[in-house]
Amino acid sequence: MATLKKIPLVLMGCGGVGRQLLQHIVSCRSLHANLGVHLRVVGVSDSKSLVVASDVFTKEFNDNLLSEICRLKADHSSLSTLISGFGGECQVFLDSDLRGKLSEIASLLGTSTGLAFVDCSASSETVEILTQAVDLGCCIVLANKKPLTSTKEDYDKLVSRPRRIRYESTVGAGLPVIASLNRILSSGDPVHRIVGSLSGTLGYVMSEVEDGKPLSQVVKAAKSLGYTEPDPRDDLSGMDVARKALILARLLGMRINIDSIKIESLYPEEMGPNIMSVEDFLSTGLPLLDNDIGERVRKASLNGNVLRYVCVIEGSRCTVGIQELPKNSPLGRLRGSDNVLEIYSRCYSEQPLVIQGAGAGNDTTAAGVLADILDIQDLFP
Repeated sequence: MATLKKIPLVLMGCGGVGRQLLQHIVSCRSLHANLGVHLRVVGVSDSKSLVVASDVFTKEFNDNLLSEICRLKADHSSLSTLISGFGGECQVFLDSDLRGKLSEIASLLGTSTGLAFVDCSASSETVEILTQAVDLGCCIVLANKKPLTSTKEDYDKLVSRPRRIRYESTVGAGLPVIASLNRILSSGDPVHRIVGSLSGTLGYVMSEVEDGKPLSQVVKAAKSLGYTEPDPRDDLSGMDVARKALILARLLGMRINIDSIKIESLYPEEMGPNIMSVEDFLSTGLPLLDNDIGERVRKASLNGNVLRYVCVIEGSRCTVGIQELPKNSPLGRLRGSDNVLEIYSRCYSEQPLVIQGAGAGNDTTAAGVLADILDIQDLFP
C-alpha cells in the first residue's frame, strides 16, 4: 500500500466553522486515504489557549481527541480541561505563551515537514502569526476575512507566495469565487466589473421586504432563524460585505483599504451599538426604518426593478449598499440566503460569469476550508 502524504496543520479558532472542520476531517478519513492524503492535526487554539501534540514531528491528535475538542467548545468550555483526560497526548499553553508556541511550531515544521496554518477565527489578532508563518515557509488557509482586510503591507506579505495561500472561504463559503477569478485573471482576461450579493443575511432580508413585509419584521424573523449575528446590526452595517468586497478588489489589483469603500449602512448612526442596546434597536429603532425601505421597494417595483444589497467593483470604484436592479437579472431573481456574483470581463461581457449558491453556514464554509487544505497538498513532501 502506498504511503499517505501527510499534511500537518494547526487550527486557529474553534467556533462553529472550526468545529465543523474538525468533524469533516474525522468523517473524511477513508475518503482522504483513497486520495493518498492524511491530515495530521498537531495543534488547536481558541482565543485563550493552545493545545499542541506532545511531539509535533511524530504525534498528532487522534480522532477521539478531535471529537472531544468539538464537544468541549460546543459547551463553551476551555481547551485547558483536555489535560485531565488526554495529558499524555497533548500540552496546553495559555494566553501569554500562546503566540510564542505557535511561532515555535511554525519554525520547527515550516521548512521540514511543511505546516498549514488554518485560520477559522474571527480575530484581527491572527495576522501577526500568519505573516510570520509565511516567512517560515508555512502554508496558510483562511476562512477569517480580517487578515486579508488589514493593512496593505500585511496583505502583500500574506499573498507574497500565492501558491502557499488559499482563502476561498473568506468570500463565498464553499463557492468557487477566488478560484474562478484567479483563472480569468491568469488567462489575461481583464475583469472590469464585479457585482455581488455576498451576504446571506442581507440577501434574505432584501428578498423578503420585496414581498411587502416590513423591514423590522423581516430582521426579527432572520434573527430567530439564526441568519443574523446576535446583534443584527453587525450584518445591517454592511461591514462584512465590505470586507469581502475589499478582498475581491485587492485580488483585481486595487491598492485600497477598507476606508476607501463607500458603505451604506441600513441603520443611522444614532441607532448604533454604542448608543442603543440590541433590545431597544429591535423593539423601537428598527420599526422607524420600515417606511423608508418600504417606499424604496415600491419605487423600484414601479420601474420593474427590485432592491438588492450588493457590492460593486468597477474601475477604481468600490461601493457597498442598496442598488436597484432588473427583476429578471441573476441578482434580481435571487431569493433567500443564497449568494450571487456576476463577473464581467472581455470574454464575459454581454453575459457575465455567474456564480450562485449557498454562501454561508458553518457546514458549507468548513467544506470550503477543507477543499482549500487539500488543494495545497502538492507543496508537502
